[in-house]
Amino acid sequence: MPHQSFVSIVGVIQSQRNVRALAVWLQNLYAELSAQFTDFEFVVVNNCCDIHSIDAAITPLEENLRKNIFLLNLSTPVSRDNAILAGLDRANGDYTVVFEFDFAGKANLVSKLWENSQMGFDIVYLRAKERRLPVIQRFFYRFFYLILRKYSQLNIDPWSHHTRIISRRALNSLLRLRENSQYLKANYALVGYKTSYIAVEESLHTDPSTTFGEQFRTALVAVTSFTTFLRSLLLWIFLFSVLVAGIATFNAVKVKFTHVDILGEQVESLSGWAFLVVLISVFFAITCLNLYVMSIYLSNIYREIKNRPLYIIESVKRF
Repeated sequence: MPHQSFVSIVGVIQSQRNVRALAVWLQNLYAELSAQFTDFEFVVVNNCCDIHSIDAAITPLEENLRKNIFLLNLSTPVSRDNAILAGLDRANGDYTVVFEFDFAGKANLVSKLWENSQMGFDIVYLRAKERRLPVIQRFFYRFFYLILRKYSQLNIDPWSHHTRIISRRALNSLLRLRENSQYLKANYALVGYKTSYIAVEESLHTDPSTTFGEQFRTALVAVTSFTTFLRSLLLWIFLFSVLVAGIATFNAVKVKFTHVDILGEQVESLSGWAFLVVLISVFFAITCLNLYVMSIYLSNIYREIKNRPLYIIESVKRF
């Protein structure tokens, strides 16, 4: 007996690799959903991939499947999180499932996510056991999530996949948060509600089309938007600057009267131009760092004030 629930499936096409997997992704999900649920829909977000290739993948599918597909074509490329948000805005179901193409062969996960949600959880996600990345990038992610845990009150699981089920009330609350951070997992944590997970074997990995520079910029915006890390860093820089200035002053006075520096070496009391140049250089570098950090915050504020749309839909297509 199918479950009396309306389920929306959101998928984002980021690359031609996703386009090639689209038909299998749709067919597997359709077989699962038609057997387990009374109503369902597919909200497929085309993040500026070749529309003709997508049409060629969908057109041969059976009519009962095609009539449940909404294809949202974005006018310009956006981050994957904002593309997911475009799909969430369009979802109409009692429950919405963000389903990655990596799980195309495991459509039964939709039913498992739904069954877990019936235990009183509004958000249920898939949790990986490892992150399949180069050593440097793994260190970068570890440091990023360390900052989030220590300097924010957000409960973000560093091993969570994008794939998850969201109840209608949690999704409504989520859509009221129009954050420009491009980090949707933080928004899930901001919304709150009871959350659970299902452990899976699939490893976390970055999209091949995403560069390390883009990941770094996204992480920097997330840190400035959701944590107090940089504010604390500025405090420590200020205290370090005061300490350096105090030591330099004490050393200058000591050399002036005893001709012995703080390291115990005999020195002559000279004009000290070299020491002064070094000291000025240190404080100039610290000042530049402070200005850079402040510019990040000002940039975030400016972006929020402009209130530009996170995505623009060029067209919506039914099949």
